[in-house]
Amino acid sequence: MDLLLHIYLFVLGAVLGSFYNVVGLRVTAGKSIVSPRSHCPNCQTTLSWKELIPVVSFFMQQGKCRNCSLKISPVYPFFELLTASLFTISPLLVGWSKELLVALALISLLHIITVSDITTMLIPDKILLVFLPIFIITRIISPLTPWWDSVLGAAAGFTILLIIALVSKGGMGGGDIKLFGVLGIILGLTGTLLTLFIASFIGAIFGIIGILLKKLQRGKPMAFGPFIAISALISYYFHEQLLSWYFSLLIW
Repeated sequence: MDLLLHIYLFVLGAVLGSFYNVVGLRVTAGKSIVSPRSHCPNCQTTLSWKELIPVVSFFMQQGKCRNCSLKISPVYPFFELLTASLFTISPLLVGWSKELLVALALISLLHIITVSDITTMLIPDKILLVFLPIFIITRIISPLTPWWDSVLGAAAGFTILLIIALVSKGGMGGGDIKLFGVLGIILGLTGTLLTLFIASFIGAIFGIIGILLKKLQRGKPMAFGPFIAISALISYYFHEQLLSWYFSLLIW
């Protein structure tokens, strides 16, 4: 039975992952997420169901549009497969419990904002406003202990990022500030602070490497959303282990 449920989650994650790609791309462009139907951006040909099978269609078409041979970005199948994989392993990390709803909601938001931030350097308010009540409801169903840790996490995430933005005079985007406020509901105070630390560390390493390789320029903004997404997942699933490891080093 567990195997069938994992297969179901994988398929569900792949299908939703395909939809999340559309949401992440269209909302920032001010377009509807339901119409027009998915089509090739080059030749405008409406895609058939055979061309919309998550992950599979990309390889069946050899990464090209069937009509005009325009290359399809591998980002699409990558995120579909990633979301499918995260959906599948979540029960192994949080169990078959109410907390699974929280995990799937978190993965969904992080997929969408990562796609939107990578492509447009924006994290749309509309997306955050949709997920805000979803996060609140799922945290009511599966609350943190104590329950007000969600309130502290949201307040701390928003306030700290706002202070950073004010002190750095625009060094932090408004979307990142609001995103941390929303994530705090899921992560709680400790998880939010850990996410900020990990995201800053990963972002700094990525920035240094990018500058050394001359792929990035000093002072030029880069999308911080993907680093937040990676860090939020690490913090959500493994914050207790990470904190235990950290404190063991201090004791040692």
